[in-house]
Amino acid sequence: MHIVSSAKLSERHQRALTEAYPDHQFSFFESMEQAEPVLPEAEVLITYGEDLDDMIIEKCNRLKWIQVISAGIDKMPMQAIEKKGILVTNARGIHRIPMAEYTIGVMLQVARKMNLFYDHQKQGEWDRSIRVEELYGKTVGILGTGAIGQEIARRAQCFGMKTLGLSRSGKPVDGFDEVVTNDQLYQLLPRCDYVVCIVPLTPETQNWIGEEAFKHMKETAIFINIARGAVVDEPALIQAIENGEIRFAVLDVMSEEPLPASSPLWKMENVILTPHVSGRSPMYIQRALDIFRENLEVYPDRQRMVNVIPEGKGY
Repeated sequence: MHIVSSAKLSERHQRALTEAYPDHQFSFFESMEQAEPVLPEAEVLITYGEDLDDMIIEKCNRLKWIQVISAGIDKMPMQAIEKKGILVTNARGIHRIPMAEYTIGVMLQVARKMNLFYDHQKQGEWDRSIRVEELYGKTVGILGTGAIGQEIARRAQCFGMKTLGLSRSGKPVDGFDEVVTNDQLYQLLPRCDYVVCIVPLTPETQNWIGEEAFKHMKETAIFINIARGAVVDEPALIQAIENGEIRFAVLDVMSEEPLPASSPLWKMENVILTPHVSGRSPMYIQRALDIFRENLEVYPDRQRMVNVIPEGKGY
């Protein structure tokens, strides 16, 4: 098969693939623009997904399978892809370790007031009167019980936290003390000291966490969004922070990225902002390509492939 990659891969990763699969033809590029001339010949495409549009898919005359080396597919032209019957697999699960570490890290950062201590350090101020908290005994509500949510829950339990999960099915999941269904969101939120949002972006979850959700949270709650910015109604979030409806927010994703300089979020003392880096890891590409290689070994047997995106589901 002719396998084309529009995702920039190091020479080490390129060499590993070509040596492992000498019967396949590989074409590696650093962008979709560079890859376009060979797209009509491609049978398999490795991509981050965000470089695809309807016109690109139209050029892919022989394409049978797209391996997305990220988890999110919300920016992909899925209608055009499904119209051509192209199989899509993603890299779901590769973010679970770095994103779980990020979540626990920022929870500790907030609980132990590390930002405030660092500000005092820069000012040369010695102040032992600052009151800190523990994660022990607190309750974390995790909106989304997939691979990342489970990893967060397991780590939170190690700190002695109670873990509540929310999912479509409400089925029990390892790492969670309790799991409820999506329609019980407003019953879950008042019980949580920390709320972690890690649901996929779909038409159903667009602006899902809005004014009503924030009103149901504790005034002392810490809200953490590592999902997609559009899952949260950002003006409602800003209002909730300003009105004291929640105590603190940690945001790794925004409705518009980069976050505009005019956003009031930049100057809020009870907000931590990071530039969509919670999933960053030096192991990212290797883990993504491990999934691709696992799938390549059994292709075209869809029943044995992992992370197959069901038609019409969107994630």
